[in-house]
Amino acid sequence: MAAKTIIAPSILAADFARLGEEARAVEAAGADWLHVDVMDGHFVPNITLGPDVVKALRPHVKIPFDVHLMIAPVDPFLEAFRAAGADIISVHPESGSHLNRTLKRIRELGAKAGVVFNPSTDPSVIQWMMDDVDLILGLSIKPAFGGKSFMTSQLKKIETLRAMIDATGRDIPLEVDGGVTPETAPRCIAAGATALVAGTAVFRGGPDKYAANIAALRG
Repeated sequence: MAAKTIIAPSILAADFARLGEEARAVEAAGADWLHVDVMDGHFVPNITLGPDVVKALRPHVKIPFDVHLMIAPVDPFLEAFRAAGADIISVHPESGSHLNRTLKRIRELGAKAGVVFNPSTDPSVIQWMMDDVDLILGLSIKPAFGGKSFMTSQLKKIETLRAMIDATGRDIPLEVDGGVTPETAPRCIAAGATALVAGTAVFRGGPDKYAANIAALRG
């Protein structure tokens, strides 16, 4: 029997006036992780939230915090997000000079280290450092804004990343973020994804709908 797909609701799609309640609601509805997108207005053209918000949210839920840093340079902020409660810290290869050094530092801080691929980033970036990676996140939209259409061109990349993971023999989650809906989720899973980030598809309809929305993504 295949393992259950990990569902990580993106807090960016929640009601920002009620973030603590929203986090508790998706956890109660069956979410496995809470996905936190951090944008700096420089690496991507949007600004979201910082470590203080992560710290404020952390006591509200027990599920892991899956923090995606869209920050450049990223290294100066690793400690702050780990101290705030990030369990997984994922970075872009383009956000620093030495990806291997960044991943090593994340692990030294006690978090799991993830690598994020923009739609145009080639998987070969991590070909010789798979042992340093604890999570791979493939973006299926251009990063910065939610609610965009799924880029089907990324399915081949997901397949490539799946083969790279399988070749290591390690259990590295392969996560997809961007335009994930009940319609696109099965295609991501068929291509090899084991974790899905969803914002609108989870938070649509309010708290009474969250459990059904999460179940629909799992298929």
